[in-house]
Amino acid sequence: MELGFIGLGRMGLNMVTRLARGGHRVTAFSPSLQHRQAVVEAGGTHPDSLGAVVAALAPPRSIWLMVPAGETVDQNIEALLPMLAPGDLIVDGGNSYYRDSKRRAAWLAQKDLLFVDAGTSGGVWGLERGYCLMVGGAPEAVARVRPALETLAPPDGFLHVGPAGAGHYVKMVHNGIEYGMLQAYAEGFEILHAGEYDLDLQRIATLWNHGSVVRSWLLELAERAFADDPGLEGIRGYVEDSGEGRWTVAEAIDLDVPVPVITLSLLERFRSRQDESFSARVIAALRNQFGGHAVKRSGE
Repeated sequence: MELGFIGLGRMGLNMVTRLARGGHRVTAFSPSLQHRQAVVEAGGTHPDSLGAVVAALAPPRSIWLMVPAGETVDQNIEALLPMLAPGDLIVDGGNSYYRDSKRRAAWLAQKDLLFVDAGTSGGVWGLERGYCLMVGGAPEAVARVRPALETLAPPDGFLHVGPAGAGHYVKMVHNGIEYGMLQAYAEGFEILHAGEYDLDLQRIATLWNHGSVVRSWLLELAERAFADDPGLEGIRGYVEDSGEGRWTVAEAIDLDVPVPVITLSLLERFRSRQDESFSARVIAALRNQFGGHAVKRSGE
């Protein structure tokens, strides 16, 4: 199929490459000269403006956005709107909040434009292994871009999960689960690292991936990480969050669903960004006050 593609970051460029290799006609845009050259090398085309991307597509057009969640999505849609015609379609493949996706679908429907929200998982490995796609939208909209979805996904890696917003809703919860899994692995390996035995964590990760109930692709990645840096000494323990963990916890609160593991894993990410926790200092001070417990002074 013919597809416009906006956003060539860590995932976008690989997705364009996979689509072009799959025989799709991809017209992509990025202000980066390096990205432009990479698109051409992958078999796509790269005009010098959004308008040129739209002009290069035959109606009804399908344009995939792979840009950061939030205002950037709205800004790109607003920039495209004057150039689009009834029947054209926009796909948001980023990590947008599902309520924003519902709003955008309703907004575009008023202009006779179609909208698909595609929760996309696969990271930088998607070019090789494919992307797991959780897709929301009207059946006719999803059917329009189904050829591209099937090329991007591995076998059984694409599912139309429901109406507009449902794709990003499923991806939100997917990422919440990911938070909990990452935290569990991290805590387990920290125990092994801190224990009395001189353990080879890379070999243990490899071992667990052969028949263990905790085997997973994340453990395969742990093998790689420990092989590159056995003590992870070159990595600072500072962990960002994309926002989807927060949204998952907020949704759980709204639904009265207890999610202690996901919630605590999110809070642990906040803690990782503190050079020194003020709350821990308060606790140390109070223990000293009520029990005379020793405290470490600044600089010690």
